[in-house]
Amino acid sequence: MQESAPVHPFRAELSATLRLAGPLALANMLQMAVFAVDVIFVARLGQESLAASSLAVAIVAVLMMGLNGVTGAVAPLIAAEIGRRRNSVREVRRSARMALWLAVIIGVAAVAVCFTGEAIMLATGQDPRVAEISGGFIRVLSLALVPMAVANVLRTFVSALGRPVFATMITALAIAVNALGNYALVFGNLGMPALGLNGSAVASTITACVTVLAYVLAIQSDRALRRFHVFGRWWRPEWSRLRQMLALGLPIAATLIAEGGLFSGAAFLMGRVGEAELAAHTVALQIAAFAFQVPFGIGQAATIRVGYHFGAADKAAIGRAGWAAIAIGMAFVCLSALAMLVFPRTILSAYIDVSAPANAGLVALALQYLFVAAVFQLTDGLQAIAAGVLRGVQDTRVPAVIAIVGYWLAGFATSVALGLFTPLRGVGVWIGLAVGLTVAAALLLARWHWRGRFGLLPQAPRPVSAPVIHAVIA
Repeated sequence: MQESAPVHPFRAELSATLRLAGPLALANMLQMAVFAVDVIFVARLGQESLAASSLAVAIVAVLMMGLNGVTGAVAPLIAAEIGRRRNSVREVRRSARMALWLAVIIGVAAVAVCFTGEAIMLATGQDPRVAEISGGFIRVLSLALVPMAVANVLRTFVSALGRPVFATMITALAIAVNALGNYALVFGNLGMPALGLNGSAVASTITACVTVLAYVLAIQSDRALRRFHVFGRWWRPEWSRLRQMLALGLPIAATLIAEGGLFSGAAFLMGRVGEAELAAHTVALQIAAFAFQVPFGIGQAATIRVGYHFGAADKAAIGRAGWAAIAIGMAFVCLSALAMLVFPRTILSAYIDVSAPANAGLVALALQYLFVAAVFQLTDGLQAIAAGVLRGVQDTRVPAVIAIVGYWLAGFATSVALGLFTPLRGVGVWIGLAVGLTVAAALLLARWHWRGRFGLLPQAPRPVSAPVIHAVIA
């Protein structure tokens, strides 16, 4: 019988990355659908409520990015431990346990920040009435931060251990729970009180708690995951692992906060420009962020794939994993950019009634912002994946500096200049976003390309092949 031809290593890496990235990207998109449910229900309360919620979510999003950044260091650590195959069960458990510790400790601190939300909004020049409404909303919404951070750690754990489909299924469940919660609590259906805007925040908190419970049940019901005893002896500290996670995670948090802060800062700038511009910005940003979830998921998969090979000290495989992720991501963002350019009104209609005369001004502004979003799809996707592959080789400090320089010195400064001091107004703010993402993408890609020159690769290869690593996570 004739033997089948061997699969080219790069093609095999493409396939492995797609198998991991597919469920993660879908889970990310479903997570955006969870957030979109909130926007859809809140938008029906009026433009003032939508503007107030967008300001609160801008603050919560930055805090959540910081939380996910610090605890997200568990991904390259777990991947490298599996790649090394030395006491992987014990080492993976230690990493997951300390990530859960950080999720709770830093999450509580983030809740405290949210209770100063109204003061933050007033200090940035927001309308006092909108700031008051938003301040009450963010205090309720902050209760979701800790369970959301815990859920993110558990999601990373199951994904790195070869079960990313759990993330997809659980996030789909979260959509249903959040939709039901908003339906019942915002407008007082199903015998529940009509809480208005705060009802949406309560629904988000309930959804986050249900998500954590679902991950716990999934882990405990799966034999391959259960053997890690990730919830065992949760009170036992692993100080060296905690320090290692902070060393990797704090720069990741700085990177994500810098990027999230750029977009949240843009929301505050829009609040200065006008209420209509802020509402249009909120809708357009939801669409851009939804499309971004695919390259973001590919970047998450790249961190794990590159991390496996980094642990095995396979330099050639590290390169293949990184370039495979970048190739897949660029193929997708070209399609998403084309869709925004060709069908912008159709895409907008998923969020608002584009034919209603009352929405004419909002639609006109959102269409302008979507055009700019289509232009920066390429660099937005590229910077997300490049950051992901660099995390796989546990390089986080320099990318954090790149993020601050690109997003703030280049991007936000441009947004301020064009948005507040030129007739471009809201479009100028979005042009600044494009500038920041492009600068960051170019610098991150250059660092990955010259990874050997920067000393980011392991010193000597180990005799561990990619097929063995696949078997470990099967």
